[in-house]
Amino acid sequence: MSALQKLQEKIEQWRRDHEALKEENQNLKNQLSQAQESQKEGESLKTELDASKERCSTLEAQITALRRELEEKDAEIEKIIVQVEALLA
Repeated sequence: MSALQKLQEKIEQWRRDHEALKEENQNLKNQLSQAQESQKEGESLKTELDASKERCSTLEAQITALRRELEEKDAEIEKIIVQVEALLA
């Protein structure tokens, strides 16, 4: 095999290696892009979760206030029932 043929084979191998590297590079770029999109989606979901937690806390506070108000109203009703029974007796 002549030196020229060996050189041509090396050049052809380098071309194949170069094409393989280009393909691998493109695959890695695609993976990076997908990872960035996933990260953005994760951040969006975290923001959504934080907002849901805030709404939940607000609703829990409202429920607590309504329960207190209900207890007060129940106590008032009990007093009125006692007064009505006293008047009827």
